[in-house]
Amino acid sequence: MYLIGFLEGAGAHCLDLIRGGVHAYASFAPVPLQVFFVSLVVLDPLVVVLVARLRPEGIRLAGGVMVMDVIANWIVNWPQLQEDPAWLLRPVGLLPITLFGLFVVASSVPLLRVMTRPHLSCTTR
Repeated sequence: MYLIGFLEGAGAHCLDLIRGGVHAYASFAPVPLQVFFVSLVVLDPLVVVLVARLRPEGIRLAGGVMVMDVIANWIVNWPQLQEDPAWLLRPVGLLPITLFGLFVVASSVPLLRVMTRPHLSCTTR
């Protein structure tokens, strides 16, 4: 699930940059959030590589990226949500990002436990 979610995120941010350039998010996000959204073009694929290689750092990075991504998306969507609370229920946008973020954060501790557990060695006698 991590790989699919972060690949989709990387693809979406790449398309945004292809369409709108480095200022793709200027119409609705303050500069620090614009920088963050652009950085996801690097961070999302980095998460994919690290998680695919079963690196604990990938799980930690995934959690941090998703916490920041959910917060950033709530900030930029807040005015629209105040105007129309049903905005949250759109199938593309804030709802799936929030649900995926909750999934990543909730699953990160159990995944890290499994990934960092000392492996039992089997010996043949």
